[in-house]
Amino acid sequence: MSPSRRALHWIAVHSLGLALGVMFLLPMVFVLLTAFMSDQQALTSDLWPREWHWENFAEVFVKAPMLSYLGNSLLYAGLATVFMLISSVPVAYALSKMRWRGRNAAFLLVIAAMMLPPQVTAVPLYILWTRFELTGSLWPLIIPHLFGDAFSIFLLRQFFLTIPQSYVDAAKVDGCSELGAMLRVVVPMARPGIAAAAMFCFLYTWNDFFGPLLYTGENPGSWTLSVGLASFRGTHYVEWNLTMAATVLVMLPVIVLFLVAQRAFVRGITFTGVKG
Repeated sequence: MSPSRRALHWIAVHSLGLALGVMFLLPMVFVLLTAFMSDQQALTSDLWPREWHWENFAEVFVKAPMLSYLGNSLLYAGLATVFMLISSVPVAYALSKMRWRGRNAAFLLVIAAMMLPPQVTAVPLYILWTRFELTGSLWPLIIPHLFGDAFSIFLLRQFFLTIPQSYVDAAKVDGCSELGAMLRVVVPMARPGIAAAAMFCFLYTWNDFFGPLLYTGENPGSWTLSVGLASFRGTHYVEWNLTMAATVLVMLPVIVLFLVAQRAFVRGITFTGVKG
């Protein structure tokens, strides 16, 4: 390829990337600008606030128990992420670094579990948790993460495969058990992959609407931000400025989290799947 054609190709690719970036950012900019409008202007076709109403964000906390919703979301997302790591890291290590009969069959079961829609198991699981008298709380959503997550196991297993087996063998020669080799060798080297899996789990549980609505719909005290935002939108459906302000408050924590952990997240996604 000649230098001129290479330059044109570079310009075209970056222009396309810029256009896609602007396209994805426009809805967020619209939400943010509407959050600063008055209730009357939010009903018009204006795109820019005539006056900046910062008090909209404070009024959201007055009209809805957003701090309670925030605490429930942090409890759900935080414990689910911790439980997922505790249960999924050993399974991924066993599927990638240990030799045992039936390993490939077990990995196929993990793949099959990834393809199973959660709505298929919603009814039998709801009946099960009803018998344990845990409906109305977030525990039916948190406890299953103690038994592993198929997608997280797959992601971690693929990342662990990029770590040379010689490091694990050397640790065993030095006297480490399988658990010691996992904790002292594999886990420190797999921090980007673990960070990526943790972020995927946290973002999924933070934005989860179906699960909290199913199990806590009749108990507002256990609502998460996603369910609380839906209720807020239904109550204040004509006050779009407050609705958009509440939406910004719900999005803000995950945006900050992604910006803080962006490097580890990108590294984890880049290295995952290099080796099959």
